[in-house]
Amino acid sequence: MDFRIEEIRNKRIWEDFLRNVKEKSFLQSFNWGEFNKMMGDKIWRIGIYKQQATGSRQQELISTALVIKITAKRGVFLFLPHGPNIKRQETNDRQQVLILLLEELKKIAKTEKASFIRIAPLWERNIKNIEIFKELGFREAPIHIHPELTWELDLNISEEELLKKMRKTTRYLIKRAKKEKGIEIIKSKDIKDIEEFNKLYRVTKKRHQFVPFSLNYLKNEFLSFLPDNEIFIFLGKYKNEIVSSGIFIFWQDIGFYHHGASSLKYPKIPVSYLLLWEAIKEAKKRECKKFNFWGIAPISDGVNSPSFKKHPWAGLTLFKMGFGGGSKEYMKTQDFILSKRYWMSFFIEKLRRIKRSL
Repeated sequence: MDFRIEEIRNKRIWEDFLRNVKEKSFLQSFNWGEFNKMMGDKIWRIGIYKQQATGSRQQELISTALVIKITAKRGVFLFLPHGPNIKRQETNDRQQVLILLLEELKKIAKTEKASFIRIAPLWERNIKNIEIFKELGFREAPIHIHPELTWELDLNISEEELLKKMRKTTRYLIKRAKKEKGIEIIKSKDIKDIEEFNKLYRVTKKRHQFVPFSLNYLKNEFLSFLPDNEIFIFLGKYKNEIVSSGIFIFWQDIGFYHHGASSLKYPKIPVSYLLLWEAIKEAKKRECKKFNFWGIAPISDGVNSPSFKKHPWAGLTLFKMGFGGGSKEYMKTQDFILSKRYWMSFFIEKLRRIKRSL
């Protein structure tokens, strides 16, 4: 079979292909590429085409990959967030795509003076997929940039059924919030409200000790998805004061809870529960099939295990799990080393991971 690799610049071709991909996230959307360009990063939208039959001139687009050049103090590398995207998930197709893609990425990396290639695929974490990367010379990255473990909710049932499948406490707090005087949930597409979110986001950062995205980052993300009506800010007020907020992306048939922030000023007032429920209802209104709660802490040892309780995301994970659904675990982020300079980045990132208790 003959293959062809070329850069895709047509938004319709890119997005139409992704509609037929089962496992995907907005991190490979056309608009995420536009966001990265706004942030000053160089990007490539790579398409892999396969000849449909021997002697045929027709070629089918079988895979796409958004590639971002990351320039950091520790060095330069190429990054594929939640990619590559593959139409069919047979092992042979995955392996062939990765071989072809890697050769193309090596060429780009040489031109851009990148010391390594980092791929964070939305591929199921199983022996076959692990072997595909291992055989090509990849190694596990010391840190992940985007979720490898997520929590997802199936939206192909009624609101009543969704409520029934929630944790009893979560369902109760949503109902209580609806009756509570002074609680108001606002859905906004106003860029000014990013600043309101950011104020609360900084408060949350101090409490959970994570590295926050800049205001410029949040604004550019918002502006990248706004023209296609794919992003909203939800603001939760109590007594006219914003005490909870979230930025949600509704892309193709999935709703994403990408950023969240909250205040502990009124700990007994369940504003955050009602806010997230309103976002889930918005996803259903848009006929989304899934709602993705984004990253969660590892739960393989159980939520009562000491390792889970010590994790900085433990409380947030329990909050998300209360809405029903299930976990999805993907391949660990993979690095392909191109230069000895990689090891500087490796040790810096490993130390950061230890420091953050992740």
